[in-house]
Amino acid sequence: MKSSLKILSILGLSFLSLSAIAQNKMQSIEELVNKKDPAWPLVQKWIDSAKNKIEILEVDSARAKETLYNAQVSTYSTLGGVIYNTGGIMIDNGWIRILGSGSAKITRNIADWNKGKTIKEFGDKPEYLLIADDAAGGFFAINYGAFGKDLKNIYYLAPNSLNWEPLNVGYGEFILFCFDSDLEKFYKGLRWNSWSQYIGNLEGDKSYSFRPYLWAKEGTDVNKCTRKLVGTEELFLFNLMKQRELYPKNTTTTP
Repeated sequence: MKSSLKILSILGLSFLSLSAIAQNKMQSIEELVNKKDPAWPLVQKWIDSAKNKIEILEVDSARAKETLYNAQVSTYSTLGGVIYNTGGIMIDNGWIRILGSGSAKITRNIADWNKGKTIKEFGDKPEYLLIADDAAGGFFAINYGAFGKDLKNIYYLAPNSLNWEPLNVGYGEFILFCFDSDLEKFYKGLRWNSWSQYIGNLEGDKSYSFRPYLWAKEGTDVNKCTRKLVGTEELFLFNLMKQRELYPKNTTTTP
């Protein structure tokens, strides 16, 4: 009887171990790199015809493979193409930072950046995925269920409301939005009069924090606010904390 129980116990542990492995099984880099129909050639065409100033950051192939593997995204997708072929993309001299596999100008890569924020471990399924941010302290994310039923659409955590606002576009359309749209119109109220003088030398891992806070009644005029450079990660976590205080029933949580 004891030996039977021991065998059942071992079998049960083995089953649990196999289940855990199955849940965390990750595709290999060979499976993720799509050589037949990659998205990057189309993105290159968008780059060539872009209306806004963009800078494609140099990619390190080893780091790109590691980031693509950790993110578990195929290069068949636009997101995978950006990760695998760029260290990131700077828009308007770095006002918007689109995350790739990391570089000297944006040391964050998309996989490491999301770990501890939207996922616990690589291979986890996130409810949303952080994919870009801006100098004003705004953050862009792909919705995987956290914000509503419009899966794979982009949301913007606006620094002047601390709400995740729907942009009603997918990732590819978001890239086109960054390349071709009227960013002055989109950022009305978030760009101070002399903003362009400060952005050229801005590190890609830092953002501006404002006082009074832009979401406060006293902070509605960005030109009357004082600015301070802070770490982008520090600002994101601070914004989430403040979001919970302002909207306790309607907030996202870190893992």
